[in-house]
Amino acid sequence: MLRKLSLATALLMIGAAPAFAHLDPTEHGSFVAGFTHPIFGLDHILAMVAVGLWASMLGGRAIWLVPTAFVGTMALGFAAALAGLPLPFVEPVILASVVVLGLMVALAAPLPVWPCAALVGFFAFFHGHAHGGEIGSAGIVQYALGFIVATAVLHAIGVGFGHFFGNGVFRYVSRAAGAATALGGVFLALAG
Repeated sequence: MLRKLSLATALLMIGAAPAFAHLDPTEHGSFVAGFTHPIFGLDHILAMVAVGLWASMLGGRAIWLVPTAFVGTMALGFAAALAGLPLPFVEPVILASVVVLGLMVALAAPLPVWPCAALVGFFAFFHGHAHGGEIGSAGIVQYALGFIVATAVLHAIGVGFGHFFGNGVFRYVSRAAGAATALGGVFLALAG
């Protein structure tokens, strides 16, 4: 039990790391700039880990379908931003995604797979649009690959966390992480 709690503490500490400015693609490369975009944004980290955690709680096909829906729709949002499609309320919807996805985990919401995929896809479009809006001078393909890989890693962390803490009394650790995520989203909304 101590080992599981130590792992949970380490994951929370990673999520609480200070946010840094996005890396300059000229200095660090477009892939690294894209990879660090979600990694250096606490709102992105919380939402993307929550997607994986919720998918793990749902089990079955949801373990791969829900995160895949997020990544695919996020890429569409990125393309929409590059095409100049305006999207209102990008930041408020991203913050709402943290709260809503955290609540889905905290409540262990047992929804069918397709509504879950649609919900995360809705939020992912806004996350992707934010990535596209902050591309700067980065190369499109390398930058996109960077944030797609980082997103997949964050989803995998959530799935792993859910798998590790998904049984018996430990399932409450996952639900507590969801509640903390939702509260983190409220805090970010109030702080911003």
